[in-house]
Amino acid sequence: MIRPAVKPEPVDLTTLPRAELMREVTDLVALHAELIDDDRLEEWPDLFTEECLYSVIPRENADRGLPVATIFCDSRGMLVDRVVSLRRANIFPVHNYRHIISTSRIHGVTPEAVTAHTNYVVLQTRNIGQSFVYNTGKYVDEIVYSSGRFLFRSKKAIFDTDLVDTLMVRPI
Repeated sequence: MIRPAVKPEPVDLTTLPRAELMREVTDLVALHAELIDDDRLEEWPDLFTEECLYSVIPRENADRGLPVATIFCDSRGMLVDRVVSLRRANIFPVHNYRHIISTSRIHGVTPEAVTAHTNYVVLQTRNIGQSFVYNTGKYVDEIVYSSGRFLFRSKKAIFDTDLVDTLMVRPI
């Protein structure tokens, strides 16, 4: 007999201990950086809900409420397409990323979502072996509990860097 899939019960995030929420937020943000740094990009979209928002936006635009982003994806499907394009269509010099992330700070908790901010620095090492600061900024994340785990519903990388390298092909 085939049993119907059991949908996990919704979790009221306001009832979870603050330490548990911090641990889940910290783990998710760290895994995000790890997947990018280790070039495991095919796994990266799995950190997001099906209907999600991922954007990399200049601080100037964010401060002014302007929606124009350097990278904009509004579904997990678009995230998958971005990875496929990066692997098959884009041509760029070999490089590696290394994220340095601060401790996350929870800015709000509702029954269905946690809002957190995390500062980041992304270093890039090109195939000549030289490393430099590639991008700096702040993640503004909206994290939900869905399908039995914590996922990003929204992840904005608001970057301080004035100049964008033409090689912004990977997620930040």
